[in-house]
Amino acid sequence: MLIDIESGKAINRVPFQPQFDVLRARLSPAEFDAMVARINELIDESGAEIATAGWLPGSDWTGTAFEPIYTKAARGDFDRSAMFFGQLVWFAIMGRDERWGSGRYQVDGRDIGSRTYFRING
Repeated sequence: MLIDIESGKAINRVPFQPQFDVLRARLSPAEFDAMVARINELIDESGAEIATAGWLPGSDWTGTAFEPIYTKAARGDFDRSAMFFGQLVWFAIMGRDERWGSGRYQVDGRDIGSRTYFRING
């Protein structure tokens, strides 16, 4: 469950939902479900406390569950692929049982290019 930190309310929509829906429709349900499952595995493997979207999959999606984002959904558009992947992580976090917050942060004084999610206790 993704929580709005300021209001404490659950977030139930992906940002830029219409664009997300267009790319999602280009994927089969099995492809989409495999991507969500893999994101959840990556979060669990990393300790299930903090997850930065852009750091989860690695930079080469060849042969992974995420390859159809680039080849099929975004039709070879790298930037659109990255945006959809970020939306996909948001979607996956919304579906988890634990409470998660989210924000944009820095490392060593430099902006992280993608959203970071963190587990909220309680």
